Amino acid sequence: MNVFSIKDLELLSGIKAHTIRIWEQRYSLLKPTRSGTNIRFYNNEELKLVLNVSLLNRYGYKISHIDKMTTVEMQEKIVALSHSDAQQERLVNELIQHMIELEIEKFEDVLDKCIAVRGIEKTIINIVFIFLERVGILWQTNHVNPAQEHLVTNVIRQKLILGIENIRTPINIEKKVLLYLPEGEHHELCLLLIYFILKNKGISVLYLGTNISLKDVQYVVDIKNPLFLFTHLTAIAHSFNLEKYLSNISSKLPDSKFILSGQMIQNYKKMVPQNVEIMKSLVEVMEHIKTI
Repeated sequence: MNVFSIKDLELLSGIKAHTIRIWEQRYSLLKPTRSGTNIRFYNNEELKLVLNVSLLNRYGYKISHIDKMTTVEMQEKIVALSHSDAQQERLVNELIQHMIELEIEKFEDVLDKCIAVRGIEKTIINIVFIFLERVGILWQTNHVNPAQEHLVTNVIRQKLILGIENIRTPINIEKKVLLYLPEGEHHELCLLLIYFILKNKGISVLYLGTNISLKDVQYVVDIKNPLFLFTHLTAIAHSFNLEKYLSNISSKLPDSKFILSGQMIQNYKKMVPQNVEIMKSLVEVMEHIKTI
């Protein structure tokens, strides 16, 4: 069983921590366990409950009404939500819940049904992308068991690779982007997601993959001269020094444009080299790709 902080619940549900505290005080929905220092923490069932309550509350149900619902009634109301955004959020919540409970067959079934109805592109961008954004912080802070992460990421990886292989958009070989993860970084999903988006736009992708030395990156750049290089830092080895890495990028590849994103660079405040651009989210990266 996982243990989640109130901040985890806020990040996953979109409901502010102070609102969750008010719900606890006024209603009987949540009963968190408290540590010896009076810090709240929540189990799997409470996380799933908050996801369901936040969804119903966001789409018109008052919390006082939700508080009186049984689990079955709550689920019926959720399934009956007709707004497209509500349906999208419901599917993302289901993926989170199946991941938490290690229900991998159900997790894959949700994705397969989405692909059958929406197609691979909309499923990846509107469902998988949102799922990765919401659970990424849990993976970085180890609030999800590594087994949970590996099982669901392998399922998503298979779907992304299938989506990449099935793209039939004509490729402009004059527009090339190099994708890689530096040494010590193995979290590949966001890189594959960008691969899918670039290829779907008709841009040629040089995909080096994970755990790549800057020397190898330099070798490919010298031959292929890509428009820019992209890397995403999720949870790299503790010995990784971002400031030093940026300095090496600047000195070894001064004429190449680099784009970096990921949780590890969110709070980076120091100066970055002129040929490096830090983007705070994958949404920002996607917006940049639209301009290519």
